Amino acid sequence: MSGTVRSKHARKGTGRGPGPAGGGATPPAPERPAAQARAARRPAGKRFLESRAADWVLPLILVAIIVAVWQAVCASGAVEEYVLPAPGDVVGKMFGDFGTFADQSVPTIVAIFAGFALAVVVALPIAVAMVYSGVARRAIYPLLIIAQVVPKVAIAPLFIIWFGFGQLPKVLMVALICFFPVVIDSLVGFKAARPESLMLVRSMGASRWQAFWKIRWPWALPSIFAGVKVGITLAVVGAVVAEFVGADKGLGVLLITARGDMDSLTVFASIAWLTVIGFVLFVLVEVLERVLLPGKRGGRSHEASGSL
Repeated sequence: MSGTVRSKHARKGTGRGPGPAGGGATPPAPERPAAQARAARRPAGKRFLESRAADWVLPLILVAIIVAVWQAVCASGAVEEYVLPAPGDVVGKMFGDFGTFADQSVPTIVAIFAGFALAVVVALPIAVAMVYSGVARRAIYPLLIIAQVVPKVAIAPLFIIWFGFGQLPKVLMVALICFFPVVIDSLVGFKAARPESLMLVRSMGASRWQAFWKIRWPWALPSIFAGVKVGITLAVVGAVVAEFVGADKGLGVLLITARGDMDSLTVFASIAWLTVIGFVLFVLVEVLERVLLPGKRGGRSHEASGSL
């Protein structure tokens, strides 16, 4: 009987591997993981759509289609040139008058950076105060809503009256427009920290600020960057709005002047410059986010957390 059991074990272990029952047999080649096998079976087109390259190729294709349609409409003579200039003429104007546009871009970019930095520097401490203090949250939150719903164009003339025609009114307008998305997303991020993680570090003797830097701050960074990306695009809008209302230099001033002269080519070229500036700033923030958060979470957690 014991011989039969041993023979069964021996037959079962044959060719299985180098273990005691396998007798030192050579192990078979490892099987391909299921995920890789499924990826190999997917069509090439679907694999491309799921790749990183598609994030750049698809928008470029769409832009090329829009520009081609735009060029075809202008070439057909359906609209007058002073109403809708051709895209080639707009690009030629952008680089033909490069010195003028670059000179007018400097005060606009300075106002964007200064106002955006001011908004972030003010928004983050306010968000922290609202997380840790119920009194501060109840006192500040309604004022944030009121400040957001008030039309910024209506406030811009007051800044001109109070601070004159210079960079300061533009900086304040940019900060005012950028402030709301940064503070709200920061507040959501700080409140999304897991309560059990906060309780764990507090039970280990960490102070409130140690818990903040170890748990709340890393957890909130994706949400903070979400608000920052929205804010940096709105910063361009804020700078142009301020220059529309009152400024002596900037792309917004160039737009107003060209509109008065019915120079649609300069208007389109100025808009293109503003678009490029906004896009570049957004990409810079995106790159900074990827550097600081190489393994960022795919989504946000909105769990309620206590003020630990």
